[in-house]
This record gives sequence, C-alpha cells and structure tokens, in this order.
Amino acid sequence: MKLKKLGILFSITMSFMIGGCSSIGGDNNVVHMKLAHNMSEDHPIHKSLCEFERLVEERSNGSIDIEIYPNGVLGSEREMIELTQTGAIDIAKVSTGALESFEKQYTTFGIPYIFDDLEHYYSVMDDRSLMEELYNSTDESGFIGLTYYDSGVRSLYTTSKAIMKPSDLKGLKIRVQQSPTAIKMIELMGGAATPMAFGEVYTGLQQGVIDGAESNETALTTNKHGEVAKYFSYNQHTIVPDLTIMNSKLYNKLTEEQQNIIIESAIESTAYHKEVWNDSIESAKEEAKAMGVNFYYPDTKPFQEAVMPLHEEFKKDPDIKNMYDKIRSKVN
Repeated sequence: MKLKKLGILFSITMSFMIGGCSSIGGDNNVVHMKLAHNMSEDHPIHKSLCEFERLVEERSNGSIDIEIYPNGVLGSEREMIELTQTGAIDIAKVSTGALESFEKQYTTFGIPYIFDDLEHYYSVMDDRSLMEELYNSTDESGFIGLTYYDSGVRSLYTTSKAIMKPSDLKGLKIRVQQSPTAIKMIELMGGAATPMAFGEVYTGLQQGVIDGAESNETALTTNKHGEVAKYFSYNQHTIVPDLTIMNSKLYNKLTEEQQNIIIESAIESTAYHKEVWNDSIESAKEEAKAMGVNFYYPDTKPFQEAVMPLHEEFKKDPDIKNMYDKIRSKVN
C-alpha cells in the first residue's frame, strides 16, 4: 500500500467528513465507517450511496455512522479495493472490472453479450442466492460484496455514420478501455480497437484520432462527447455492474442485527438506484438530442454472432465457466 495514500487517508480521517450526506457525533459506542467512491456528488451512484447511508443510520438508531468520501479522494478503484482489504476503508463502490484481478469470476461480466438484455441482467443480479456466492468468494481476501448498482448499457457512438451492422465498423478506430476483452471485442466486430484514457476521448474524437467510442448515454452529456459524435447506435454489447464491497473483518464483528441492517439497506439502495439511474439516462438522451445527437437501433444479433469466439475462449477457464453457466442458465 502506498505511503501517500496512507497520508491522504490520515489527513481526511482527522478532518470533518468530506462529501458525506449526514453525520453523527463521536459517541464511542458508535461504529464509524468510511465509504469511498470515485463519482461526483451529483452522480446517481453518490445519491444512491447517500440513501444507503441514510437507511443504515436510521435503522441502527445511530449505532452505525457512515461517512462518504466521493470523487476518488481516497485513491483509484484498485487502491480503494486494497484499502478495503486492510480495513483502512470500510466500504467502497468499485467496478466489477477493477475486481477481476482479485476474483477471476468477476471477469465474466465483461464478456460482450453475456446478458441477452436488461431483463436477463436483472434476473441474474437480483438473484440473491446466486450473487451471494460470488460476493462471499473474496471473504478470505479481506472483503465481501454487499450489492450492485447499474452503470449503464454500453453501445457505440461515432462521428461519421451510424453503426447498423458489424461491417459498418470496417476502417473505424474505436476507443476502448485498457482491456484485452474490449480490444478483442471491437476487432471481432470489424473495427480497429484503440485503447485510450477516457479523459482524452473528446479531443480524440474532435481531431479524428479516433472515429468513435463505446459507453452509455451519459458520456454524450457529462463528458460532452455528443458535441463531436452525433451517431449513437444501440448495439448494447455489455452491461457491466458496479459493486459495493465491505471489509469482511469489520462485517463479521457486527452483531447479526447490524449485519442484517447493512445488507437490507444495501439491497434497498439498489432499488432506489434503478430509479435515479433510469432518470439520468432519459435526461442524458434528451440533452444529447438537443446537442444534435441521433439515436439508432440496429439488430444486435449480428454483433452477438461476431463476438462468440470470445465466449468460447472464456469458457475454457473453469472458474469463469462456472459463473458463465450460471448467468446463461437464467435466460428466459
């Protein structure tokens, strides 16, 4: 663990709560928890974590006090996971992509078209018995999962034309995350995958360094990509959840009643998040249309067929195949 992060954590811990939604006094009988995430305070994730905080503090009659640290002030996602392992952070919201190096089964969520649609996605993610096995698989590594939050359906957006079929990607440079899976996905669809930091995407689109990118609708507005990319094509290749994780040692120290409060409040905050997330997506679409962005709805089947080699490749790993089969078994 980096010394600079310890310094940041110490200085913040010694100060009044940063970005939290409420605060309880310093009663020695109160269990104080630090919750960290990398989103802004106007993001649906932050709002949902505030709801989680409110529910926990209310139901525990103040015996649990949660302080929220947004905007990545306690480090990158990987650093937040490591700090949660050690107990320097108690709870963190991170992407499943960041969890892949801690538990291989989380890799499954990044496989394109592992979910047929949102109905299939929710049937998996809301199946508590299925997900708890995965959430608890990192117990010995120092943390467990509490719940998930939506982080959008990822699709393609481009500067020159709509992508209605995989062949439309031929010759186009598409920005992807630094992920071997994402790179292979775009290549199988027929495009030229171009790994690039997200902060460089706007300039890349503007200057023609890239011809498009892939994300959800909020990238068009929050990051202003809709100013330079006017074609958003709903090929809907991935639905990757975020997870809220908690230090397992602290969780196991809580009373059974407190544990139930944590879990039940986490689940209820997910239901709350679905509403605020859907509202944010609808708002982003309307704002993007006002920017001149057009939305297109291609048949997703050709895109699914193009990436099937990735499915076969991942299924060769027994750990990933275990989760893969469970997810696919939930198809209606």
